[in-house]
Amino acid sequence: MNEKIAGKLIEWAEKYNDPVWFTEDPVAFPREFFRLGRRLEDIETAAVFAAHFAWGRRAMIVRDCTRLFDEMQWRPYDYVMSGDYRDDDSSIHRTVKWSEVAAICSRLRGLYSNASSLEGLDMDSFRTKVYGQKEDPKSACKKINMMRRWMVRDDGKVDLGLWKHTDKRSLIIPLDVHVYDEAVALGLTSRKQKDRITAVEITDAFRQLWPDDPCKGDFALFGYGIAKGKE
Repeated sequence: MNEKIAGKLIEWAEKYNDPVWFTEDPVAFPREFFRLGRRLEDIETAAVFAAHFAWGRRAMIVRDCTRLFDEMQWRPYDYVMSGDYRDDDSSIHRTVKWSEVAAICSRLRGLYSNASSLEGLDMDSFRTKVYGQKEDPKSACKKINMMRRWMVRDDGKVDLGLWKHTDKRSLIIPLDVHVYDEAVALGLTSRKQKDRITAVEITDAFRQLWPDDPCKGDFALFGYGIAKGKE
């Protein structure tokens, strides 16, 4: 990585790792439950669904997350443990149906019946046991890595740092098409596949700048997107 790009990435990461940029963002929901002093299970449940809805326009994500938490009466853990869920085939967010939300709630209820936190689930277990998806060791698991970043990074700014037994050095960048395109433009990867190997490669590039906290680079890519839009 050349010095000029490295310097800009560091500058963007410092500037955009700030809650002011994330008031209308999926992370705002677990942050709100944290601000209210809610139990860890409420914050985790909010993070599960906010991450699951995190595709599409930000305004749409915020709107649909709000609809979901209104349905839950802003008591997501109580809603999950009640076993009484809205379960129909109408859409709550894009292709996500209420029946899918109900299925996730049911799986969460089972998990919380045996543990007080989801932190013990690794990325692949989270994929199958929470979201009910098939095993896929090649998947970049964007939504899961996004949630893990929220819950693990502990600098007291945007992310929450509530999972104390997970090393932030183990986090992987949340990779979607937008992040991939920015990483390619910056020379952080030349791979064509938007898969887990690519996500790890980009994370390793950031490890050169932040060896103890490579996912701080996620804010740098966010900043690059904003800077690019102003050019």
